[in-house]
Amino acid sequence: MIIATDLSLDRGAKNLIKSSSFTIHPNHKVGLVGANGCGKSSLFAALLGELQPDRGDVSMPSGWDVATVKQETPALAQSALDYVMDGDKEFRQLEQQLEKARLTDDGNQEALILNHIDAINGYSLPARASELLHGLGFLQEQLSDAVKDFSGGWRMRLNLAQALISRADLLLLDEPTNHLDLDAVIWLQRWLKRFTGTLVLISHDRDFLDDVIEQILHIEHQQAKLYSGNYSAFERQRAEHLAQQDAQFQKQQKEVAHLTSFVDRFRAKASKAKQAQSRLKRLQKLPDLAPAHVDSQFTFSFKTPETLPYPLLALKETTCGYNQETIILRDVGLTLVPGSRIGLLGRNGAGKSTLIKSLAGDITLIKGERYCAQDLTVGYFSQHQLEQLHMPSSAIDHIVRAKPDTTELQARSFLGSFGFTGDQALSPVSTMSGGEKARLVLALIVNEKPQLLLLDEPTNHLDLEMRQALVFALQDFEGAIILIAHDRFLLESCVDEFFLVANGQVSEFSGDIDDYQQWLNEDKKQTLKNTKPAKSIEVVDKKQLRKDQAELRKKASPLRKQADKYEKKVQLLQTELAEVEGVLAESEIYQSEHKARLAVLIKQQAKLKADVEENEMYWLELEEQIEEIMLQASM
Repeated sequence: MIIATDLSLDRGAKNLIKSSSFTIHPNHKVGLVGANGCGKSSLFAALLGELQPDRGDVSMPSGWDVATVKQETPALAQSALDYVMDGDKEFRQLEQQLEKARLTDDGNQEALILNHIDAINGYSLPARASELLHGLGFLQEQLSDAVKDFSGGWRMRLNLAQALISRADLLLLDEPTNHLDLDAVIWLQRWLKRFTGTLVLISHDRDFLDDVIEQILHIEHQQAKLYSGNYSAFERQRAEHLAQQDAQFQKQQKEVAHLTSFVDRFRAKASKAKQAQSRLKRLQKLPDLAPAHVDSQFTFSFKTPETLPYPLLALKETTCGYNQETIILRDVGLTLVPGSRIGLLGRNGAGKSTLIKSLAGDITLIKGERYCAQDLTVGYFSQHQLEQLHMPSSAIDHIVRAKPDTTELQARSFLGSFGFTGDQALSPVSTMSGGEKARLVLALIVNEKPQLLLLDEPTNHLDLEMRQALVFALQDFEGAIILIAHDRFLLESCVDEFFLVANGQVSEFSGDIDDYQQWLNEDKKQTLKNTKPAKSIEVVDKKQLRKDQAELRKKASPLRKQADKYEKKVQLLQTELAEVEGVLAESEIYQSEHKARLAVLIKQQAKLKADVEENEMYWLELEEQIEEIMLQASM
């Protein structure tokens, strides 16, 4: 287990974590949350042995293998598949030993090594690495491409796959969803739920945390405190704690006012001096209680546009792409009016960003019409907007440059709602973190009073508080919104309708994110069917064919019984899980007198989730086998 005892971590002169103690048990999944700069990454560095505690101690079993995602990837000629396989260090060591044994013609040693490779499932490593890469969005033909041929975001996916394939006892993941699209995020959620080691996860995606983790380690006011349950449970517990803290603070303030008033009135009177001194001592002994509050420096809103034309923007019978040889989308028809709130769904590379660039006018339409209302102001957020910031300039410089009539005081006041206070507003962009750059781009967009927002992954690098502020701001926005996001909470909170970008087309999607997940599964099955090699034409013996088909259907019968059994089991487990989560949704369960029962329920929830996942997996595998058999029988 991981044990922190009276732990204090500093970075330079800044105290990040102070006198904190907590225990993370083996095989637990813990979400590490807190505002940007509170010390999450420093705690990771301490767990990796890269940062020594300033006071106290943090320890874990000496034999534990720890895996994390590398932040840099050299431009290697090695293939993507081989690079990911390097994550299994024991397998690579055994490979080297095997080569040495063969060179020295040591048959006994060779046999021992081959047995060891078999014991750690080494022979299945290429298949497992391929599965990871497919789940993270890589195509089959990309697996043999050199690492150096991938862009920075895709190299980060390679690093993530390399960390996941290691048979680590402790997996440390810092914002693993930042470079992923929604499809890969959904896949990663499933993978992490099946992970059997200890997981500590930094994430600002609340739905992702809710689905994967069982405990929250929260850093606030230099204190690291462990809570039971997922992120939603943590928020309820924290709200109750803050309410209790506020009640205690208000009560204490009344007592302080009463004691102070008595001391001030009677300190000079000889007859009351002793009593006044007694009250003063009581006043000095009162514990230091702070007023309860939630740290959130972000409270912005989109300014009301001066006009809202109807429609704002429209594409009619358009073909989108980069040239005649690189056509991405055909026959696109889309009309945006005030109040439109559209989320774009689709696999990575399907054309979602191409559509947004076409709407923004960043790329020229190959065919068709783009109607734009007169004096339309578009707020366009994408990752390349961050790169286009002027690195030597400050946040204030950017605001004043965009609106020259803005005073420095006005710029400071405006930027304060985006978390730029004091000297932060004067710091050059080159010194800013990714989150600070993203906040500055959002501030510049808000300052323009847009009527249309085109947002391509706006939450990358934003912490939970800023994401929440963005949700509130988007909900109140009066114009139109087109949103691409891997943050499920943001999509479900701010979008009224979905459009699916797939197979070169853009069409309305009638379902929600759960339905989209089902669509992904069906689309994957269809893709696998379509990629099977075509059978050669041959003369068919119809009598033999009927016999073969009957045999196949007979073969499917016991599988169907097993599949039905697992389906019923999944339904029963889901019913039981719903009952447990219903109890966990009630605020009373988090009161101190129910602590023991809460612990039982949390364990029960974790076990039921794992059981549902496991039985669902078996059920789906059987259904796929049955489908494959019935497909053969129909041919």
